[in-house]
Amino acid sequence: MNGKNLFNFGPVLGYYFRGKDPNRKTNFNMKTMHFINKLSLAMFLVCLMVMLVRYVF
Repeated sequence: MNGKNLFNFGPVLGYYFRGKDPNRKTNFNMKTMHFINKLSLAMFLVCLMVMLVRYVF
């Protein structure tokens, strides 16, 4: 594994900003699962930034 692949955030950004697929059926469970996944990723990134800021300053 090289360093270029280590910082490839394309799939993560694609998950956050992709459009809705009209061919896919959605239900409450799927919507809830995707919301929880997005929320946990956002919380992780915010905490990572807070830790980085505390470490630097």
